[in-house]
Amino acid sequence: MKLRTFGLALIGAAGLVILPACTKDEASKPSTPTAAANPAEQGKPATPTPTQAQTPTSVGKSTLRGVVKFTGTAPAAAEIAPSSDPACEGMALKEPAVLVKDGKLQNVLVRVKGPVAGAPAASSTPVVIDQVKCTYTPRVMGAQAGQPLQVKNSDGTLHNVRAMVGTKSLFNLAQPPEMAPVTRPTPSDVELIQLKCDVHPWMKSFIAVSPHPYFSTTGEDGAFSITALPAGTYTLEAWHETFGTKTAEVTVKDGETAEASFEFAGTDKG
Repeated sequence: MKLRTFGLALIGAAGLVILPACTKDEASKPSTPTAAANPAEQGKPATPTPTQAQTPTSVGKSTLRGVVKFTGTAPAAAEIAPSSDPACEGMALKEPAVLVKDGKLQNVLVRVKGPVAGAPAASSTPVVIDQVKCTYTPRVMGAQAGQPLQVKNSDGTLHNVRAMVGTKSLFNLAQPPEMAPVTRPTPSDVELIQLKCDVHPWMKSFIAVSPHPYFSTTGEDGAFSITALPAGTYTLEAWHETFGTKTAEVTVKDGETAEASFEFAGTDKG
């Protein structure tokens, strides 16, 4: 299965004023990012990308966990020119799309594919993306349809949040320093939202949207854990922005822990 290109209906009457932060009306097609195998060479920002795992409120008692491995040689990381913006000091100077440590792949979104019977309603607690040292943090995360999506600006500089589906720019919201966080409901008719910043064009973030809360994003150790899952047989999907999608069938029994693993290679194409 392929994680498809998704539509997004984020522009609503939410009481927020959408302000263009640049003169371009079209967003160029995002290029396939390149990457480096050694995270130590990434010049990563001080705020690390956390593992994203939502703890759902559900009658489910099962757990699904595993590790995402990486084999082969990772593509070389693209250089990012240092910014003259003082707020960007300490930013990564290499494109952090592929982060591999000890053969484990970071920033893989692992989720149960499709609807889950008995899944709880979306949480009112927002999923939060921050802008720190001109970097979106986290890089990859999950959200449940209907759950609030909140974007913060912790930098002392102007950013803009451009939400995209493929090459189509859906909205472009200026976010100056000290502006209150922008909060909007995550729409139900999309599966992947990409955030970019036209002021700092290297900035990227991806939010995978699911109809339930059964998802997790791998950290440096490549591990994922999905809890409170009802017993059943599921298609488990692992998605990476560079290497694409892998799937596996897994059965979890009531109150037990099942395990699954995925392996991506340097030759995989997203």
